[in-house]
Amino acid sequence: MPKRVVLSIDAMGGDAAPAIVIDGVQRLAKAHGDGTVGVMLHGDSAQIEPLLAKNKAAAQISELRHTDTFVAMTDKPSQAIRKARGSSMWNAVEAVKTGEAHACVSAGNTGALMVLSKVLLHMAPNAHRPVIAASWPTVKGTSVVLDVGANVECAASQLVEFAIMGEAFHNALHGSASPSVGLLNIGTEDLKGNGVVREADALIRQINLDLNYLGFIEGDGISLGAADVVVTDGFTGNVALKTAEGTAKLAAEFLKLSLKRSPLTMLGALLSRSAFAELKSRMDPRKFNGGVFLGLGGVVVKSHGGTDGYGFFNALGVALNMARSDYAARIAVNLEKLATGITKANEADTPSQESTTS
Repeated sequence: MPKRVVLSIDAMGGDAAPAIVIDGVQRLAKAHGDGTVGVMLHGDSAQIEPLLAKNKAAAQISELRHTDTFVAMTDKPSQAIRKARGSSMWNAVEAVKTGEAHACVSAGNTGALMVLSKVLLHMAPNAHRPVIAASWPTVKGTSVVLDVGANVECAASQLVEFAIMGEAFHNALHGSASPSVGLLNIGTEDLKGNGVVREADALIRQINLDLNYLGFIEGDGISLGAADVVVTDGFTGNVALKTAEGTAKLAAEFLKLSLKRSPLTMLGALLSRSAFAELKSRMDPRKFNGGVFLGLGGVVVKSHGGTDGYGFFNALGVALNMARSDYAARIAVNLEKLATGITKANEADTPSQESTTS
């Protein structure tokens, strides 16, 4: 039987909290009714208790910890961190720090959650910046793309860290034994791309990392499943993510217009409704809800703020799988190899004292 996992939840985070949070917990309780999952809810008891009264399964696995303070979605990270102590978000993350919970989930303010998580949980050994990893549907299954917004500018060594963490994340969440890793670039040729991307490619090849590294992949390769793990900086990754979301909405709208064009196309739509239902299910963004802040000294999952109960349930599932995985141990070895390799390279580039004084 899997170990019992306790999830610490910011019940006040999100556009429709706490209702969607309790809905998600209710779904979690029904899916894991074997006593292996517990939930710690942080938030306003006056709002949460009536919802738990209507959702008995959720109430059975939940412990409610009251606070009437919360971080608003509109708060700037610098403002939020000053008033965050004692808030539902702060308390949810702190429970992971103290060891009361195995993972934290919040649909609240992304910037505030990132800063607060780094302050409370610190970074994992040999990791330097948190990175947001997102699951991405492809024609071959599901890929992981990182970073999708945490780090606008990155050094080459940080991209290599992202590759290490993304590989372990794909293993933890999707069960792949040796996920392939690719660096996002404007071409697959060695001379393509900027200096940072080319330097990251050289660094991965130079250091003996335990990675199934493919080299460069182009933007169309993300959705085609060219690599299980796609590594890029947060600026490019966020633009790619939002572009893909917009394209999916555009394609859906074009499809609707085409199917309503004439009685014949409407009849075709009626005959093909099961196929369209499957397509809709495959592209449902709620299935892929739950971006993970990788590189921290604990598991923190960021749910989309505008999701519903089903989407929040899937974010809880991401946290559950991460908590049960050996993610931390898997990244530790490669991060140590990377740190050692960079140190040796720096020492080789630095003239010895004897040579500089001779």
